[in-house]
Amino acid sequence: MLGFCVLAPLGDSIAKLLGGHVSLGLLVLMRFAIQALLLLPLVWQSGGDLRLPQGTLPLSILRTILHILGIGLMFSALRYLPLADALAIAFVMPFIMLLLGHYFMNEEVGAARMWACAVGFIGTLLVIQPNFAQVGWPALLPLGVAVIFALFMMVTRKIAKQMDPIKLQAISGIQASAILIPILVLVPNTAMTTLQMPGTSTIGLLFLLGGLGTAAHLAMTWSLRLAPASTLAPMQYLEIPFGTFIGWMIFKDLPNGLAAIGICITVGAGLYIILRERRLSQAQAAQNAAK
Repeated sequence: MLGFCVLAPLGDSIAKLLGGHVSLGLLVLMRFAIQALLLLPLVWQSGGDLRLPQGTLPLSILRTILHILGIGLMFSALRYLPLADALAIAFVMPFIMLLLGHYFMNEEVGAARMWACAVGFIGTLLVIQPNFAQVGWPALLPLGVAVIFALFMMVTRKIAKQMDPIKLQAISGIQASAILIPILVLVPNTAMTTLQMPGTSTIGLLFLLGGLGTAAHLAMTWSLRLAPASTLAPMQYLEIPFGTFIGWMIFKDLPNGLAAIGICITVGAGLYIILRERRLSQAQAAQNAAK
């Protein structure tokens, strides 16, 4: 999980570097195409195939579309916002997942967790405010990222139990490439869809972007197979300080005072929910053991 927390913001920083040189469509396509190229040999080496379990094709395609939209919005946000601020705003996702689970999946959410959600949203607004004053509506893009990835995680929950994680990611890379290539070929050239030939150094960075994104997701997948989610979830928030450090090293960006306070509030509220969930699950496990 620590590897994910370093690799993910490193990949985002590469996307931010490339944002002024490569169209958004090509950037997202390369991210998924390289994922497919890297993971297909692993699937075949393990003796697997690319057949989907019966009934999972619609969910798999929906998951891929959500993944494309989420990454596309994040790469767009990074063209306007500091890396740390974009990550902090997107970390409102756990609160959105909590609310979606409550209202659409009838999961029980107590008053304490609802209050923590409200506090987390306030922290997010504090991060958004100075950025909105500076760049306008693009400061809201990471909120879209949070909503889309919350839906992405809910779909992933439904499908992940039926498929090997590496196979799932390989298929996602293939599906995303199959969706994006026709769009980039058929849609007239725009700032988002231009298929310009990048230079040698840019091609190297594009492959690095795809490699970092793929490695980050594999690191997270393997961490979830080796340790309980309740142990790993608080560590995920380390992505924000790592992102802050990487943003400062590469772009000399640091959150201003109000944004820094908002980041601390958002992280604190998120950690409160995660740690409270852990205590409740441990108490429930103890009760079940006693019975």
